[in-house]
Amino acid sequence: MDTANHRNRLPVSRVTRTKSQARSTYNRLSRWYDLLAGGFEGKFRDTGLGRLAPGPGEIVLEVGFGTGHSIVAMAERVGESGKVCGIDLAEGMIEVTHSRVVRAGLTGRVLLVQGDAVRLPYATGLFDGVLMTFTLELFDTPEIPLVLAECRRTLRQGGRIVVVALSQRGGPNVMTRLYEWAHEKLPQYVDCRPIPVQESLQDVGFHILRVDGCSLFGLCVELVLAEKSS
Repeated sequence: MDTANHRNRLPVSRVTRTKSQARSTYNRLSRWYDLLAGGFEGKFRDTGLGRLAPGPGEIVLEVGFGTGHSIVAMAERVGESGKVCGIDLAEGMIEVTHSRVVRAGLTGRVLLVQGDAVRLPYATGLFDGVLMTFTLELFDTPEIPLVLAECRRTLRQGGRIVVVALSQRGGPNVMTRLYEWAHEKLPQYVDCRPIPVQESLQDVGFHILRVDGCSLFGLCVELVLAEKSS
């Protein structure tokens, strides 16, 4: 890690709502989430999935799969010989995703579990790829390296990870400051915030392969592809 770069980073806001509060919120939102956020998240989700590029026979994981669009897409791509695992904090999201998987006829390729990504319930070196879309920034600041370290542990050597997240890249602007204010004042409802995406992956030992930056309503979004290397 570049210690000078680490010292120069912007401070990262804390997440003050509890995991229980988060689970309750997303359970309530699960039936309506696609109407509320699906439209503007969809293009980033699809781009992230394209960067991960899961292939036939691979075993892949999505952390925080939400309503399951990427779960279904990955299950189609890995084929009958592959497997897609997913972990999410909210039981409501699991129910919505399970229904989507059943309708697609892909239940034999998909395994969904309820849990916290700070402790992934999977074997070391199991996965070929890991996907996280607008999930990492939901974790409290001290938990971010724990989640990424667990992702790295469960990836095989040479396995790849794609993280799509609100980013501090480019520095603060008016929209970022407004969003951070809302995050501070309404932590149960605005529970994510910009984080140093690329740097967080590097801190736990990932090798960065590609970084793309784009805008979402004036907020910076970073799409990072990295791999587990020796």
